[in-house]
Amino acid sequence: MLVTEILKQKGGDVFSVAPGDALSVACAQLDARRVGALVVCSGDKVVGVISERDVVSAVARGGAEALSRPVSEHMTADVVFAGPSETVGHLMARMTDRRIRHLPILADGRLTGVISIGDVVKCQIDEATREAESLRTYIAAG
Repeated sequence: MLVTEILKQKGGDVFSVAPGDALSVACAQLDARRVGALVVCSGDKVVGVISERDVVSAVARGGAEALSRPVSEHMTADVVFAGPSETVGHLMARMTDRRIRHLPILADGRLTGVISIGDVVKCQIDEATREAESLRTYIAAG
């Protein structure tokens, strides 16, 4: 399955914050949106990703005061992207190798969505279920 097919199923909603927003604003958005990461955008440009893991690290290092500091101080600035024509297998390998759980998707230089490790796992489970059902049908038809 390709990234474009996953985005068709889940939608292309992207939740973001600005690099100058306080980390507490990002935390509120993570909670309100019920997501594990937000894309950090400066205008139309992706400049980072802020994840729950980044928030925990910030608070562990800086205490509660870290929540008043800008997102830019705590975000992951080395963003790993994926393209719309990549396969689920490629995404899974990249996420595993880089130890990341969210990949912003760029199409023609434009942010079109975010795919999480949960989206990838769901896709693989659905694919395995369809394949098993096909095999059961084939065997039953004998």
